Amino acid sequence: MTFDVWLSDPVNWVYLAIGAAVLLCGVRVVTSQNVVHAALFLVGALAGSAALMLLLSAEFVAWTVVLVYIGAVIVLFLFGIMITRAPVVRDVGLDNKKARPVAAVVALATFAVLTYTSLLAFGNTEVARVGDPTPTETLAEGLLGRFVLPFEVVGFILLAALIGGITLARRDLSPAEEEERGAV
Repeated sequence: MTFDVWLSDPVNWVYLAIGAAVLLCGVRVVTSQNVVHAALFLVGALAGSAALMLLLSAEFVAWTVVLVYIGAVIVLFLFGIMITRAPVVRDVGLDNKKARPVAAVVALATFAVLTYTSLLAFGNTEVARVGDPTPTETLAEGLLGRFVLPFEVVGFILLAALIGGITLARRDLSPAEEEERGAV
């Protein structure tokens, strides 16, 4: 399939538009000077990824991204930011301008390796857009059968992250405050 034929299909224009929005949001996640804005741009990037999954007939994956990542992880980030009263503005002392070119080269090299290996693995294989999506029952058998251990490990890691967020947000009381609370 040539690039001209690929561009002639209107569905591919939708992929390009959503992909451009995801790319823009992804860049703004790492370049935003405000932590809350970065988290909100991450919501945009994840929502665009879910939209791409819907276009590929992967409804289960799309709704999992929406529920787990947008609905839980981003909310956990925002609660952590708000509860810890972390500074939401840019801290100039943390900016490492010397590492920016190295980070850009590493990111481009990673993109090049992933692109090359994807093209090597799939070549000109055309993705079937029309067809039946994978039944949720098949996915559930995979998750709760062969992949039950990694699934449980991820749940444990999320629990540990939640406990860590609560621990960071907890305000330690001075002995006088503890005594005052005990008297009440």
